[in-house]
Amino acid sequence: MRSSNPVFSRRGFSRDNGHAGFNATPQAGAPATGNPYAQGTAANPYATNPYAQTDIQGAPQAPARPDVMTIDDVVTRTAMTLGTVIVAATAAWWTLPVDKENVGTAIGIAIGAAIVGFVLSLVNSFKRRPSPPLILTYAAFEGVFLGVISNIVSVYWAPGAAMQAVIGTMAVFAGVLIAYRTGLIRVTRRFYGFVMAAAIGFSLLMMVNLLFAVFGGGDGLDFRSGALGIIFGIVAIVIGACILALNFKQVEDGIAYGAPREESWLAAFGLTVTLVWIYIEMLRLVAILSGDD
Repeated sequence: MRSSNPVFSRRGFSRDNGHAGFNATPQAGAPATGNPYAQGTAANPYATNPYAQTDIQGAPQAPARPDVMTIDDVVTRTAMTLGTVIVAATAAWWTLPVDKENVGTAIGIAIGAAIVGFVLSLVNSFKRRPSPPLILTYAAFEGVFLGVISNIVSVYWAPGAAMQAVIGTMAVFAGVLIAYRTGLIRVTRRFYGFVMAAAIGFSLLMMVNLLFAVFGGGDGLDFRSGALGIIFGIVAIVIGACILALNFKQVEDGIAYGAPREESWLAAFGLTVTLVWIYIEMLRLVAILSGDD
């Protein structure tokens, strides 16, 4: 298990020396926006791309051909993927009632959608080329899952929790983007190693807690409720925020090294997976805090 965000298993990130970044070694005079931790272990996978242009100083110029990834491509694909999540979540919210008579059915559908979404996330992570239909299908199933659990939390634990979680997720995204663009967050090899170690450790701990919950009943080791639940919720959100910074670095490297336009779907997928992670943890945190009132 390399990451809580399955997109980091994809070809777009280097497996050399166990650290991330597009497999790219900049040419002499390449910009600082290139991979700062590639250490010259691999060549730029897009070096044969005749459309990855640089100026005299080595800074990347705007692509001369439409088949090179741009920030507009990433924004458009991300909007499509997140839009699919939102539409599916809204449909599930209004069409799957969570009253006492029907909540069991709704939960069953949500669990099924979560399993399908997880399988599709793995398929998308390990495909050699991004598949827009599969990515959008993943988004649709993930949306169904989010719609049901958001409705359940809002009805039984914390009215208005879904909106609070959405606002919190947007705030985290905006904060990390500003911090990344202003240089407050710098994605280095050490940063990547720390984030991946934290994500793997956290995920393993939550898996152990889930096993105890399944076989022992209740909330397992009580990591997801009460004071411990609040602490672990905050830790999970911080990890998600750090993974967002890695997503931004992925986008920046892809544009700087002239990645094919189709790779913008990979970037959109990674951003969506991370934002879903943050939203779920925000929703859980709101529910715990409301339950403590």
